[in-house]
Amino acid sequence: MVKKMIITKQYRCIHSATCQCTKGHLSEDVIFLVFHHLNWNPKLIATLSCVCKWFDDFAKRILWKEFCRTRAPKMMIDLQSSGSHSVDGNWRALGKLLIYCSGCKKGGLFNNIQIPGHFVYRTRFSRTSGKSFLLPPCRTDVLYVSDPCEHLHQGEEGDIGFFRGLFKSFSTSKVRKMLISRGAKLHPTEVCPYCKAKLWSMLQAKMIPQSASCRLGSYEDCVEYYVCLNGHMLGICTLLPLSDSEDTSEF
Repeated sequence: MVKKMIITKQYRCIHSATCQCTKGHLSEDVIFLVFHHLNWNPKLIATLSCVCKWFDDFAKRILWKEFCRTRAPKMMIDLQSSGSHSVDGNWRALGKLLIYCSGCKKGGLFNNIQIPGHFVYRTRFSRTSGKSFLLPPCRTDVLYVSDPCEHLHQGEEGDIGFFRGLFKSFSTSKVRKMLISRGAKLHPTEVCPYCKAKLWSMLQAKMIPQSASCRLGSYEDCVEYYVCLNGHMLGICTLLPLSDSEDTSEF
């Protein structure tokens, strides 16, 4: 029944005392318990957000936060260990980053490659892997990076991998300070697919270490990634082919 529901987003509603959608409206506590029972289903949270501005705000403040805490509990504890009750770019953006591979479009961030974005069932994010994407002077920063989402047999492009990540306390990070000190320019047109913030190119800033390709299992000169003003990272690489022994071990 829920899958067939089509809801038009209404931004005019501010859920005031005179708002029509308050009639018979459930309290925040009841909605919280319902979504707890649904295990913070992201599709249903997104559907609720489309009802009106009040529901959208409630989802951003509460429901997406609980979804993130359930999906990646250790990572969320670490991200909030500095005392912040929120995360850079808001909880909804982080929720999307956890479950969505952004892909790329022709003429976008990654030249002429066209691979549509898609949701992923589960992705592992690693703080240890994140060190491989930082230059030595910046390795005290905390960066969580996902395993590459593989898109195989892309013609002349070969096997493509997309990866994404998140900095802890990006506003005070050494990476941000280095980007500014090097005079790195923000991308003139493209924005972060997760929070719509402007993006820095780590390739143009010459801040991609050789260790990144080793961690990804990719060609050294075929790694590129961007970091947005909120500390979300998205990147692309060309994966090395599997060896014969690895190929034959798959069923």
